[in-house]
Amino acid sequence: MDAPALPAVTAPDAESRRAAVARHAELAVPTGGLGLLAELGCWLAACQGICPPRPPARPRVVVIAADHGIAEAGVSAYPPGVTARQVAAAREQTLPASVLAPVAGASVRVVDVGLDHGSDNTADGTAAAARYRVRSGSGWIDRADALTGDETTAAFAIGRTLADEEVDAGADLLVPASLGVGATTPASVLVAALTGTEPVAVVGRGSGIDDDTWMRKAAAIRDGLRRARPFTRDPLALLRVAGGADLAVLTGFLVQAALRKTPVLLDGLVAGAAALVAEELAPGAREWWLAAQRSPEPAMALVLDQLQLTPLLDLQVRLGDGSGALAVVPLLQMSARLLAETATAADTGIAPAKPGA
Repeated sequence: MDAPALPAVTAPDAESRRAAVARHAELAVPTGGLGLLAELGCWLAACQGICPPRPPARPRVVVIAADHGIAEAGVSAYPPGVTARQVAAAREQTLPASVLAPVAGASVRVVDVGLDHGSDNTADGTAAAARYRVRSGSGWIDRADALTGDETTAAFAIGRTLADEEVDAGADLLVPASLGVGATTPASVLVAALTGTEPVAVVGRGSGIDDDTWMRKAAAIRDGLRRARPFTRDPLALLRVAGGADLAVLTGFLVQAALRKTPVLLDGLVAGAAALVAEELAPGAREWWLAAQRSPEPAMALVLDQLQLTPLLDLQVRLGDGSGALAVVPLLQMSARLLAETATAADTGIAPAKPGA
């Protein structure tokens, strides 16, 4: 399976970053007084290619939903089939991300790419959304491939299409997210494969699993990793063997967001695993991503280390629905306003005393 021909990722605008750094130096605040809020503003200026940057006005959470065959092995605290109920909660605006989104001025879109509901129709029955469907559920990755080659290619293309749709509709900040019982198991396999880590080092508590479930999950990751290791240099083949519909779609989404020069808040292990694959396919994409918060999942720590991203907050949120990232959106909006509206030393006469004065 050949990797898609992708254009090179353009780095965020260095000149706009330098202008933002220079502007911060002119503000009527102590040097370094704004800390990470200043750095956030500089990152946003570079992503937007303008100084001062605009506060994100249309943040968009895109939740990719899919089931995983490996969930039947008892690797989650929830039984297979719960994913569809989680999707229903998102559409009823009772999922944590749906509850938090209005506070952050964001909106949420849920896309069924692989729920296992026994047909090729979508969970809500709308024919228009059927074009985003990859398949019903993914294969048991400890014994079979997650997807076929054609399904992997299609899923990657769907992810790129979704990113294009959001950017074309005006989204200026993207939060890729996921819903899927058992999804952290294939995500952990991908992380272990791409970081050269042993299975036990990536097994987390995910959905809040007990020790017996942890052991089953560890065995599934061990066996999945054994099948995945021969494909570590072929990102799409790795998604085919050990990923799933959601992971392949999220990979395409993250690649295209970077190609469209749109900043991304990265949060959650499933999105994080997809980010590792996306960076393999499109080197430099990581410069368009900001790590929202530190997850207690051990595999997510490996993701951030590999991508050289430092999490902004330490919320210890394990959810993959975008909740942790939404907590960061107001900080980005604040950072842009600080850079644009804070008075300068020249305007106010507030400046440090000169030595000897």
